[in-house]
Amino acid sequence: MKLGVFGGTFDPVHYGHLAIALAAIESLALDRVVFVPAKRSPLKNDVPVASAADRVAMLERAIADEPRFECSRLEIERPAPSYSVDTLAALSGKGTLFLILGADAARDLERWKDVARIRALATVVVARRPGSEMPAERGLVPLDAALMDVSSRDLRARAARGRSLRYLVPDSVWRYITDRDLYRVTASTAS
Repeated sequence: MKLGVFGGTFDPVHYGHLAIALAAIESLALDRVVFVPAKRSPLKNDVPVASAADRVAMLERAIADEPRFECSRLEIERPAPSYSVDTLAALSGKGTLFLILGADAARDLERWKDVARIRALATVVVARRPGSEMPAERGLVPLDAALMDVSSRDLRARAARGRSLRYLVPDSVWRYITDRDLYRVTASTAS
């Protein structure tokens, strides 16, 4: 089995994430893509805004109609921070692994824990991202994915200003965010 492993905070998951995962399936003839939401990234100072339960719920809603996508709670259930090398090691018996990264994340790859082992466990696949140059490192496989200028950070900021995320995230995710008033800055959350 050829398995794509796509990690991130997914805070919130958006169409850019889904387009990258689908491009990986089509370009690399993957059988499945496993989305692995991180409990907390060791390379980011900020913690996720939405809870782990909310991020998993949004991700499960976003991928519900694509049988080749699945959500793993592997990192959510482990103590923070989340290290990709540990996730890849845990999944190593499930098939040939392909670690899916955006170009922005791939630029920092050499700062990741045990990069040599990551490269031994998985083929590292890199999708272009608007505003990010593709790393020139050897051994990285470029992924031809649709370029969507959308980021979770920008979506959180938009929602905090009271703007809708409809048509930027799947409808099921938009409804979940709206119903729970996620990311909205109120007087009590602003201080």
